[in-house]
Amino acid sequence: MQKSTQNDSPFVTPHYQADPYPFYEQIRTESPVYQTTLPNGTEVYLVTRYADVMSGLKDLRLVKNINNARPDTQHSVATPQNTTMLKADPPEHTRLRTLIHEAFKPKYINQMRSHVQKIADRLIDNVQEQGKLDLMDAFAFPLPVIVICELLGIPAEDDHLFREWSSAFVATGALNQDEPTFGPEMGQMAQYFNKLIEQREKDPRDDFVSDLIHVEQNGDKLSRSELVSMLALLLVAGHETTANLIGTGMLELLKSPHQLEKLKADPSLIKGAVEELLRYVNPLQFVNRYAAEDIEFDAVTIPKGSHVLLVLAAANHDSSYVHSPEELNVAHGDSHHMAFGLGIHFCLGAPLARLEGEIAFATLLRRLPDMRLAISPDDVYWRSTLTLRGLSALPIEY
Repeated sequence: MQKSTQNDSPFVTPHYQADPYPFYEQIRTESPVYQTTLPNGTEVYLVTRYADVMSGLKDLRLVKNINNARPDTQHSVATPQNTTMLKADPPEHTRLRTLIHEAFKPKYINQMRSHVQKIADRLIDNVQEQGKLDLMDAFAFPLPVIVICELLGIPAEDDHLFREWSSAFVATGALNQDEPTFGPEMGQMAQYFNKLIEQREKDPRDDFVSDLIHVEQNGDKLSRSELVSMLALLLVAGHETTANLIGTGMLELLKSPHQLEKLKADPSLIKGAVEELLRYVNPLQFVNRYAAEDIEFDAVTIPKGSHVLLVLAAANHDSSYVHSPEELNVAHGDSHHMAFGLGIHFCLGAPLARLEGEIAFATLLRRLPDMRLAISPDDVYWRSTLTLRGLSALPIEY
C-alpha cells in the first residue's frame, strides 16, 4: 500500500480539483487502498475500486459516527448537523430514517414535475434575450434552491439566504472532517429554521416541514434539534449536489459535441443521460466512514478507528464496472453507479435530484439549442471544496 504525506497529498495540487480522475485511476490500479492526508491534516484511507466501495457502503463495521469507532476519545461537536442521519449509525440511524421516510411521501416527487418545469422555464425566460450568461449563477444554482425552498414552504424572497447558507455549510468541512469549523451562518440558519418550525407548529400547512413536525412512529417524534438538523441537511443535499450535476454535466456535454448532438436529436435519451452524467461527473466525490474494527480491503488492513473515504467517483470510473469509463456516453444510462451511495445510507433525495436533472438538461437543450462555452474549458474555475465537486461559474453564449 502506498502512502502520501501532507506535503505530497494530491488534494493540495492545482490539478486535482480540475481533473481528479487520473489520480483515481493511478491509485485504483497501483494501490486501491491508499493512505493520505487531507489539507486540514486529517489522515485518511481512500478506498477506490468499484467492488470495494460497494462492499464498504454496505459494511456496518464502517460507521458514520466517529464515537462508535473511537469510544475512548469522544467527539462532541455542537453543530446544525450532528443529530442527522449524516452522523448516525443503527439503531439511531434506523429511527431517524424511519421517521423522515414517513414524511418523504411520493406525492412530493410525483406532484413536482410540472412545477419544476415551470421554474426552469421561468429562469430561462429571464435571460433568453441576453445572448450570454453564467450558467451557474443564472440557472444551476437557483433552480434547486427554489425547488427546495418551495418544498419547505419558504418565501421566495428568502431564497438568496439559503444559497448563502448552503455554500457556508459546505465550506465548514462538515461533510468530511472530524471537527468542522462553523461560522455565524450556521447560527443564522438554525435561528431561521427554529422560527419556521414554531410557525408550522402553530399553523400547520400542506408542506414538508409540517409533515416532519407531525410524523410519528409508535409514539416517537423528531425533537426540535433533530428537526433543525434535518432541514439543514435537506438544504445542502437538495441544493449543492443538483447544482453541481447541472453545471458540471453541462460543461462535459459542451466539451463532447457528438454526445450533445446525440442528446438533442433524441430527447428520449435524457433520463439515461442523467444517470451517465451522475456517473461521469460525480457531484459527490466520496463519503465519510470510520472503521469500528480492523477491516481488510485488497489484502490491506485498515486499523480500527481509522478515517475512511469511500471514493464514489473512483468507483464510478472503474473499468471493471463500465467499459471505457473516461468516455462520456449518454446512451449508456446505467443506474448501478454509486453517485447516491448504497445500503442504509442511500440518498433519500435521489428521486428529486434525478427529476431536477432531467428537467434541467432537457430545458437547456430545448430553449438554448445553440449554447456554447464562452471560455476555454481549461479556464473554468472550480470550487475549492473536496467532498462536493463543482464549478463556481460557467460562462456560456447562445
